[in-house]
Amino acid sequence: MAGSPQYIRNLNENLIMDALIVAGAMSRADISRQTGLSKPTVSSAIEHLIKRNLVLETGRADNAQGRKATLIRFNETAYYVCGIDIGATRIRIALSDLNGEIMDYRTYPMLSVPSGDPEMTALLDVLRSHMDELLTENQLNWEQIRCVGFGIPGVVVPESGDIDRIVAPLEGLGKLLSLESLSGAFPCEVILENDVNLAALGEYRGGAAAESNLFIFFSIGTGTGAGIMVNGQLLRGMGGLTGELAEMLLEEDRRLEDVLSAEGLLELAKRQLDAILLEDPDSGTEALREQLTPEKLFEAARSGETHVVQILKQYSQMIASALRHICVVLAPHLIVLGGGIGGNGDVLLPFLRQIISAQFPVKPALICSKLGERAVVTGAVQVALQQTMLNLQQEALE
Repeated sequence: MAGSPQYIRNLNENLIMDALIVAGAMSRADISRQTGLSKPTVSSAIEHLIKRNLVLETGRADNAQGRKATLIRFNETAYYVCGIDIGATRIRIALSDLNGEIMDYRTYPMLSVPSGDPEMTALLDVLRSHMDELLTENQLNWEQIRCVGFGIPGVVVPESGDIDRIVAPLEGLGKLLSLESLSGAFPCEVILENDVNLAALGEYRGGAAAESNLFIFFSIGTGTGAGIMVNGQLLRGMGGLTGELAEMLLEEDRRLEDVLSAEGLLELAKRQLDAILLEDPDSGTEALREQLTPEKLFEAARSGETHVVQILKQYSQMIASALRHICVVLAPHLIVLGGGIGGNGDVLLPFLRQIISAQFPVKPALICSKLGERAVVTGAVQVALQQTMLNLQQEALE
């Protein structure tokens, strides 16, 4: 095949598609100048791309003189991709065209899953139902969906797509959410990836870490984890375990996730509030102690509740302890905080920046996620889009 006329033609088609994606609509003459291909070669390749529905003729160029040339553009609606974020408490789904433009975004409550029940298949039925509804309401069908990217809060083994471990609320669902299982439930190509890795990719492509050549996305929520990107590539490591900060040991050999997760934060707050109430029953913290949630803690801190501010200051010191170890090893230019807890940057960042400035030998910039709750699903769309474009190019070469 290599060197054959068909192979060369298909390479030319891919070159033209890349040029159109980058530059937008162009005339055939502009494409010829941009790619270095002859005008007859460009015309022949474009005719074939039109038949494949990958490019369209659209309007006329604004020529100063002579006959106006027909413009050619990439057909971003030839196919679509989806991203699905399966979280501990929420399911998020995004529909995108081939330009990566999010056309529809929806959230759903996570189905209550009996712990330790690996045969429970209702979750897959619910996911498929959500997708069917999304496509119907956007007047699409499954033949137009080329790929779905899934993000899960667990370790995905790169070689097999198996799930090595998963966040506690979804424990027992590793087999159900494996690549093999998801591929059997959806009539298109499926990609499975760790959710924090996808969040890092999302922030790199269009968020707080755009074009940063070495950064860490540090997620703190129901679980904890990090996505590490170097020169636009995710670090995965042996068995996909890079960034599994949950297993890092802090003081008294306590796992980082046990200390920093939502549950860990609440345990810290309860201990501190109990001590305050014991010392001063009239401190006014009893009501907060009785209905304690991470959200209420941050609300109280924003309202200037002194005791809560001190709790979150202590909590920030523990976050900083973890970040310091990471910074000494990787020396990142940037750390992006995300997740249900990490996203409260207005409260946490001032404490953390002060600690970094005073105590860290490596002092990266520290910011919060720009994409927020959409970070994971945005990354899932990106991996699905990358795979789809690769497939389209390979199909042309077959």
